[in-house]
Amino acid sequence: MLNVEQIAVTFNEGTPDEKRALKQINLELKKGEFVTVIGGNGAGKSTLMNVISGNLIADVGNITINDKKVEGLAEYKRSRFIGRVFQDPMAGTAPSMTIEENLAIAFSRDKLRNIRPGVNKKRKEIFKEYLQTLHLGLENRLNARVGLLSGGERQALSLLMATFTEPEILLLDEHTAALDPARAELITDLTTEIVKKFDLTTLMVTHNMQQALDMGTRLIMMDQGQIILDIGEEEKQQLTIKDLMNEFQKIRGHQMVSDEAVLG
Repeated sequence: MLNVEQIAVTFNEGTPDEKRALKQINLELKKGEFVTVIGGNGAGKSTLMNVISGNLIADVGNITINDKKVEGLAEYKRSRFIGRVFQDPMAGTAPSMTIEENLAIAFSRDKLRNIRPGVNKKRKEIFKEYLQTLHLGLENRLNARVGLLSGGERQALSLLMATFTEPEILLLDEHTAALDPARAELITDLTTEIVKKFDLTTLMVTHNMQQALDMGTRLIMMDQGQIILDIGEEEKQQLTIKDLMNEFQKIRGHQMVSDEAVLG
């Protein structure tokens, strides 16, 4: 399904501010896998998301989706088969447009453009049907401006827009981090429900270790632009946050010893 091979990204190369954001990353996701990604600030999590989505072009490496190379495709072309939800509830939607207008844009993402109206009676019924699954009453507010929605409502709409065309890859970039606990729980539950319903291949970045353990079928940990830990579902179910922290400290300790040996 998704295959990332030898991806590397360096920012500000050749300057005092040079930073290797990704270092020869290799990652493979099978159809229907739901992988949670954890790591500290600057670990490379969002950079990896940006490279996969096409928002950032890697220096080297290959990205294939269903055996089709996509590393040379622009972001708008990849959006036909990649859905993404951002941390900021204000991102991913057009605030000055109505709910139905936003949904019409998302609905047409994987279709050829034509001159027919973006919103018609048939599409309104489709939109209402999907909005009902959110249990927020948005199906009765199709003409409401998205900018007037609450953060939780808007993030729920973003999640729906990213998934109701059943993308081949779903990217979730800390999509509950900016919400209050109640709304974060709502979006978490909706995410689990939608991913399971459509059997979506999903990569989700989170700073919430408990969320990373509870959700998905696999967990990876990143640090300094590398994947340092890759845990399958069965093992993940047995782990605690303390176990993860211990693994991190153990790996970092080995890395420091190796670095000192090289420098010595």
